[in-house]
This record gives sequence, structure tokens and C-alpha cells, in this order.
Amino acid sequence: MRKDVTFPMDCELQKASMWKRISAFLFDVIMLGIVTVLLGWGLSALLNYDSYSRIVTDSYTRYSEEYGVDLRLTQKEYETLPEEEARKVDAGFAALNADGAALRANQMMLQLSVMIISLGFFFAYLIMEFFIPLKLGTGQTLGKKIFSIGLMKTDGVKVNAVTLFIRAILGKYTFETMIPALIVLMIYWGTIGVVGPAVIFLILIVEAVVMISTRTNSLIHDLLAGTVVIDAASQRIFDSPEARAAYKAKIAAELAERQEY
Repeated sequence: MRKDVTFPMDCELQKASMWKRISAFLFDVIMLGIVTVLLGWGLSALLNYDSYSRIVTDSYTRYSEEYGVDLRLTQKEYETLPEEEARKVDAGFAALNADGAALRANQMMLQLSVMIISLGFFFAYLIMEFFIPLKLGTGQTLGKKIFSIGLMKTDGVKVNAVTLFIRAILGKYTFETMIPALIVLMIYWGTIGVVGPAVIFLILIVEAVVMISTRTNSLIHDLLAGTVVIDAASQRIFDSPEARAAYKAKIAAELAERQEY
């Protein structure tokens, strides 16, 4: 009589618990934020951002005092001004926009803001989500290491540099971070309307749907890279597809020898 057998659990998918994933995510977000701020501060000093900021601030102060109005008022505040005050504000902005040095400084501030934010996040992701996991050799970030969860390809093979780069830069940096960050900047500058928040909301919805609907509860960056978050303590990860196939063949042969007929 043949006994029922099951395939060894350490060769199958051992998903990380949601609480561990959330804990690791929060830790990594905090660390990523710290590194991004430090890099942004360094880039700001390197690119001389403060000098342009001072020119713009001094220009606003000078023309505000000259025309007796506050040129840093919001659109809503402007709309409530008496007609006489509104004319002064218009005249002040006209003078400010005619000031070539102030205009150039303001344009440089906008361009450098985008550059500093983009490069800050880029190098932070490169350090925290690419080089550290690559150095550890397990695909683990610091948060994943602390909470004993790991990363592997969906075929059970350990991640490599290409996989980590796709996951960190194409998935996390480009799609999940920079698109929302640039939209927030455009909202702050008043260059985009209701479309901006709608796009951010859509990205969040897509992420939630993907996570709920996939068997591995993966997010978009994992789908792009073909990776899955696993429990580091119980998951067997193989060096190559050939190693995984050889291990399964070995176990299958051992089980076959123990079959009782």
C-alpha cells in the first residue's frame, strides 16, 4: 500500500508574515528618509541652492516693502483683497517678474529642487535598497535583516544585482516614489490641478489590488523584478535553477525509495 507523501516544506514558498513585512517596511522607510535628507542637504550645499533662495527671498521682501503689500500671499488671500490692495499686489508681482536676477534665481530654485529631490532619492535607494542587500548577499535590507525576512526570485533562486537594480530603481524609485514626489511638487507650485491627486490615488489603488490579488502578496516592484518576500528562517533559497532542480530530484528519489507497495 502506497503512503501519501508531501514535498519538503523548506523547498516550497514560505511567505513572510504581514506584520513582519510592515515592521521592516516602516524601519526601512525611516532609514531611507534619513539618508535622503542627508544626501539632499549635501547636494543643496554642493549646488549652491541657498544662494538662489536668498536672492528670491530678498527680492520678495524688497518689492513687498516697496509696494506696501505681502507678495507671499496665497491665491485665496489674493481673491479676498480689496480692489486697491489687489492692484498693488499686481504691480508688485509685475516688478518682481521684470527683475531678471530674481527671475533667474527663482528658475534655478525650481530646477535645483527637482534635481536635489531626484538625486537624493536615487542615491538613497541605491545605497539602502541595492548596495546593502547586494553586500549582505541575501537581498535583505536593514529592516528585513532585523525582522528576519528575506528576498528571493519567484523560482526559488537567490536574487542577483540585475534583479535588485530592477526592484530598487525601476520599481521603488521610479514608479512608487518619484512619480508621486514630482506630482506633489507640481501641486505645491500650483502647476497641476485635480489630476495630480487622482494619479497618486490611482497608484495606491493599483498597489493595493496587486498585493491582494497575487498569491505571494507582492507589490509592483516585486512583480517587475520577479521577486517575493519570504521568511528567512524557514525558506530554502538556491544559488541557481540547476541547484534547485537537483535538490528536488534528490528529494524525489529519496522519497521514491521509501515508498511501500
